[in-house]
Amino acid sequence: MGPGTWDRERSGGLVRLRVRRPGSEAKFWPRTVDLRQISTPQLPSSAQSCEKSWTRSGSGNWREARCLPPRTQPTRISELVRPTTSHRGMAFALLTSVPPVFGLYTSFFPVLIYTLLGTGRHLSTGTFAVLSLMTGSAVERLVPEPLEGNLSGIEREQLDAQRVGAAAAVAFGSGALMLGMFALQLGILATFLSEPVVKALTSGAALHVLVSQLPSLLGLPLPRQIGCFALFKTLAAVLTALPRSSPAELTISALSLALLVPVKELNELAAAAPSWSAERSQMRSLAYAVLLASVLCFTSSLDTRYNVQIVGLLPGGFPQPLLPSLAELPRILADSLPMALVTFAVSTSLASIYADKYSYTIDSNQELLAHGVSNLVSSLFSCFPNSATLATTSLLVDAGGNTQLAGLFSCLVVLSVLLWLGPFFYYLPKAVLACINISSMRQMFFQMQELPQLWRISRVDFAVWMVTWVAVVTLSVDLGLAVGVVFSMMTVVCRTQRVRCLALGLAEGTELYRPLRESHKLLQVPGLRILSYPTPLYFGTRGQFRRILEWHLRLGEGGQLTPKTDSPPDAVAEPVRVVVLDCSGVTFADAAGAREVVQLASRCRDAGIHFLLAQCNASVLGTLTQAGLLDRVTPEQLFVSVQDAAAYALERLELTGPKTCTVWV
Repeated sequence: MGPGTWDRERSGGLVRLRVRRPGSEAKFWPRTVDLRQISTPQLPSSAQSCEKSWTRSGSGNWREARCLPPRTQPTRISELVRPTTSHRGMAFALLTSVPPVFGLYTSFFPVLIYTLLGTGRHLSTGTFAVLSLMTGSAVERLVPEPLEGNLSGIEREQLDAQRVGAAAAVAFGSGALMLGMFALQLGILATFLSEPVVKALTSGAALHVLVSQLPSLLGLPLPRQIGCFALFKTLAAVLTALPRSSPAELTISALSLALLVPVKELNELAAAAPSWSAERSQMRSLAYAVLLASVLCFTSSLDTRYNVQIVGLLPGGFPQPLLPSLAELPRILADSLPMALVTFAVSTSLASIYADKYSYTIDSNQELLAHGVSNLVSSLFSCFPNSATLATTSLLVDAGGNTQLAGLFSCLVVLSVLLWLGPFFYYLPKAVLACINISSMRQMFFQMQELPQLWRISRVDFAVWMVTWVAVVTLSVDLGLAVGVVFSMMTVVCRTQRVRCLALGLAEGTELYRPLRESHKLLQVPGLRILSYPTPLYFGTRGQFRRILEWHLRLGEGGQLTPKTDSPPDAVAEPVRVVVLDCSGVTFADAAGAREVVQLASRCRDAGIHFLLAQCNASVLGTLTQAGLLDRVTPEQLFVSVQDAAAYALERLELTGPKTCTVWV
């Protein structure tokens, strides 16, 4: 088994082995081995389904068996406690226009609260780039930078305090709105933010993040642009001030990106290798970038010699609880509402993805409560809006986290930074944090790779994606979200307007009625018309319903018959005497639509056409009854299936004329 001392703890067929290797100072590595699977030195067949491959020692024995299911494998705490949490927290604080330490607070308090209330087992909460960007725009609008610039130390502290208060007020308002939505049980609202809208929103916001970090990468002290066309304004300002960029900060940014970006690409290329740990390599690359930049800035005195912007002193401990200024709530309500929707939509979508993958369910209304309380309570500790995060959730799952308690381990890192390790980040250049922001946007940028497949699947969803993305990029994140939601809902309305009423015929040798356009061998009885209207019947479709039924039944003004020129000769010669309306596709009907059906029944009665209804669901039938349908038709004219209605229609036609069938070939 190799050198070292082994301690055994037997429990049934499982043995807990702890090895102490020479010179390791009593450090133990636990291994779980099922002795019932290791009866011979050959690799057991059951090991082929293990998540981790077996390794053979120098003596030819199998050293490690990890045949537990992936969901129940012991999680390595060393992988869960990731220093990337503190780095991302400080980096996203730059997007929010608040000091870096408040990013650490936002990476600590919301995680604790969501652990107690959330239903997403694999969800990692904290700072999120899109929300940070939206919050930063609101903060810059509420507390703008003075035009004269060159603030003194005291003035800078006062400005930061005002911005922290504004960000906390936005979080308070966002949490209060989500709690109100929870009280009204409005978790269903998540369905209005479709997948194309959410992906286009995050992809467009990633471009905003990239452009907004350019001044920090280049060392340009430019004011932050807000409002519509902010992205293009920022690009124009950067290009104008490019000759004044700082060579020192440009060098730091280039070195940081050269370390972070290739590592992420290598993770994707080598993810299939069994010995490759993507999360650990990414964690190390972030740690190395932070360490090297801090050492370089300290040894070279870049902050004093070249005016490189650094993080500075991180206050130790936690802030005192403070209620945000309620006077700001009316001003920030317009900003809090889209943030609440984005928080809920992104978090619920991400939780649903992993819930489907690992076969458990989430409660959307409980998620509203969890994120509402998380934002509301954390705002008392000067935190800005937070939600589930894409990158850290993926890392948490890769590290083996299976429950909400896994997030507590990442809180230990943030806690250690707040209590003891804060001074080590004093000389960390802010340009490195900007590079971390940019590198974390990689997944959002690569969502554009799905566009060709989306085009093949649904042109309408592709149009929703593109319209939302263009609106987010050209206007702003919140306005782009509004445009995307409205356009997405309009596509649904427009599709209900374009539904065709289908004429049905009997498939030969069966009792099935199929659309006449689908087959050339369907039987149609002269004088009988079976129509299917596969769309909801409401005020927006009532006019289309009237025109289509008039066209099919050849009803003119006043109930007079008008010839239908595109019908077959036999159909023109034989007028419609019985019509069966298949309502199986009518999922709901409002008052306007119900009155239209009642008027159609009256017009058919006046024209001598026997009107039959088939397959109405209980809700639609109740609405039609309340609208007075039974005053125009008898209960014998209502059927549970098209087959029953057609059989009744054939019996009625036999009483008035010979039974003839026409085969449409």
